[in-house]
Amino acid sequence: MRSSRLDDAAVGPTRWGHPVTAAVLEGIAGFVPPHVVANDELPVAWGVDDAWVRRRSGIGERRWAAPGVATGDLALEAARKALTVAGLPLVDAVIVATSTPDRPMPAMAPRLATRLGLGGAAAWDVSAACSGFVYGLATAAGVLASGCADRVLLVAAEVYSTLIAPQDRSAGIVFADGAAAAVLRRGDKGEPGSVVAFDLGSDGSGDTLIQVPGGGALERSRPDGYGPDDRYFRMQGREVFQHAVTRMAQSAQAVLKHAGWSAEDVDRFCAHQANARILSAVGARIPVPAHRHVTNIERVGNTGAASIPLALADAAARGELRGGQRVLLTAFGAGLTWGSAVLLWPELPPVPHVDVAAPPARVPIA
Repeated sequence: MRSSRLDDAAVGPTRWGHPVTAAVLEGIAGFVPPHVVANDELPVAWGVDDAWVRRRSGIGERRWAAPGVATGDLALEAARKALTVAGLPLVDAVIVATSTPDRPMPAMAPRLATRLGLGGAAAWDVSAACSGFVYGLATAAGVLASGCADRVLLVAAEVYSTLIAPQDRSAGIVFADGAAAAVLRRGDKGEPGSVVAFDLGSDGSGDTLIQVPGGGALERSRPDGYGPDDRYFRMQGREVFQHAVTRMAQSAQAVLKHAGWSAEDVDRFCAHQANARILSAVGARIPVPAHRHVTNIERVGNTGAASIPLALADAAARGELRGGQRVLLTAFGAGLTWGSAVLLWPELPPVPHVDVAAPPARVPIA
């Protein structure tokens, strides 16, 4: 497995005897649409019941955005809440991780920055599907180490319900909508909240295993080769299962080794909330006790790039994450992409529950 480890770049060199620079988490929050879709409310044509869905996916309910509500709207709510948790600090870079952008062009991040009152900040999108938050976290760490920014707002948001084909129950029972945001500042390696190490990888030979075939330049250049259904999500479930379990387990083991941690050192383990079967299989390969796993898939489903930070925000709101705990993250997504990170959890003010709307807020910028 070829991977790119960014921990050395992210922390930078030690100078004049001062501690090494690191990306430090100082705020996190999540948001899900108010509309709850329980298993017994899924389309009758899918021929499923609650027991069948829970058995196959571990999901009891999910949230789907109302018509007219876009990914950017969920991102805005999550960002406002995370900035409030962090104390409404000055932010000079905004990164959005998503595979369901509001439009193919332009990127979502500049518009989000403006809606937050951060017009003028550097802003761009990251597209790594369900690995998007980990890739975005590594990007933020690099930006902070480079000196391009002192503080970064990282938002992961998806409205997957817009990609589900009406007849596709396999995707429909799993994928959902949600957003989460994290505020990161430049700080010292080893302090609470600091990101310790990364492991990233990809395999483009599997690019058709998880895809939306239409909607891009290929469709526009060959319009006769695509149909209306090509705008919807497609996944080869059996092959994806094997890749997801293998790649996340290997990446998690690699980042632990690079950080000098063992699985026994991990206080909280949060894997991409793909489905319960994948989570169980990955957990069997990473010997972190089950009671230390962070999961919320039963209540919110698979929210793509937002799944890891949404689960973390959910756990923080419930008091399950405490300052100083060692946290392991791992993700897998279309591309194929995968990635892992380890960090020390910070002491945070109370984190709001993910299903509570955020009040309007205008955030100052230097």
